[in-house]
Amino acid sequence: MTSFPTLRLATLAGLGSLACLPVLAQTDTYADHYGYGGVSAGGSRSHFDEQRVTNTLLGPGVTTTAIGADKKDTAVKLFGGYQFNRHFALEGGYFNLGRFGYTATTSVPLGTLSGKARLQGINMDAVGLLPLSTSWSLLGRVGVQYAQTRDSFTTTGALVATDPNVKKNKTNVKYGFGLQYAITPNVLVRTELERYRINDAVGNNDNVNTLTVGLIIPFGRGSAPAPRAVPAPEPVVMMQEPTPPPAVVAVAPPPPVAVVPERRRVSFSAESLYSFDQAALRPEGKTALDGFAKELAGTRFDMINVEGHTDRLGTPAYNQRLSLQRADAVKSYLVSNGQVDAAKITAVGKGETTPVTKPEDCKGNKATKALIACLQPDRRVDIEVVGTR
Repeated sequence: MTSFPTLRLATLAGLGSLACLPVLAQTDTYADHYGYGGVSAGGSRSHFDEQRVTNTLLGPGVTTTAIGADKKDTAVKLFGGYQFNRHFALEGGYFNLGRFGYTATTSVPLGTLSGKARLQGINMDAVGLLPLSTSWSLLGRVGVQYAQTRDSFTTTGALVATDPNVKKNKTNVKYGFGLQYAITPNVLVRTELERYRINDAVGNNDNVNTLTVGLIIPFGRGSAPAPRAVPAPEPVVMMQEPTPPPAVVAVAPPPPVAVVPERRRVSFSAESLYSFDQAALRPEGKTALDGFAKELAGTRFDMINVEGHTDRLGTPAYNQRLSLQRADAVKSYLVSNGQVDAAKITAVGKGETTPVTKPEDCKGNKATKALIACLQPDRRVDIEVVGTR
């Protein structure tokens, strides 16, 4: 593993994501709260001061001519946590930062001192996430870790170590940042750069940096509810005068009767068509749209309008973008699978501008479980069809 010259600046950027948690995006009831477990592995690099360790063990009056150090090894983490919402989680686990060694050569007195340090422990972190898109998130973490350092030292020549075997347990801080990508709602991958503050077991505090890649498996994600269809309004029928009886003489045929196009409006809940915070149609959503297209078979379409709607949670810009992406997905599916003329179908995103619920019905702005459930009718896709049979 290489050194991390930009760790301090990058860590501040990662921790800055914790301050951005109020920038909420569109919230869905799918997969907001869940537990998870995972494993990470990668490289580690120590920043122990070998000269200071040598002076501590051998005492004053020793002249060191050369120091060679093995500062790199493999880091492994096993962890589990709970995601309280899309922006905050608590995570704990076990870590093994590897084994590091060094050899110091002295001239007064003549000899060598070799040391090896093994590092492992447990940690508890607060993890903040800032969604960058429907799949990518920036994360930052800060927490405490309880680490054990085991040192062993051997000498040659006239050197004598004051304590050849040392063990130290110490509580200290750790922090880091990274990127997380959702392959599917139930499989996540994560890349992280972290710094552990470690005691070297002889009285000094130094840093160990890690760069790891991890696999996370969420548990207990619920399925989306069934689609909620809004009854279509009754068609408007134009009344016509009865045809007069034929006269004795030939007369011109009556003019054709104007037919008023039939209007039908159907609403699908967002949870029935899409996965958590996604614009791609789920298999259940495609089945619902297939049934809708089958019901309209034989209709001569004048116009089909697809409208995407969100609730008021999140920023207006994000909600507008998500509603348009979802409407476009429905339009594309009806054209490709429902045999609908692309020239007669439009897709628009309404965002949060046309809610079904009233402010007095669903009070508050914080994305609590109760408020998310209350605002569920606002998250929908409306399809209006104008045509004749």
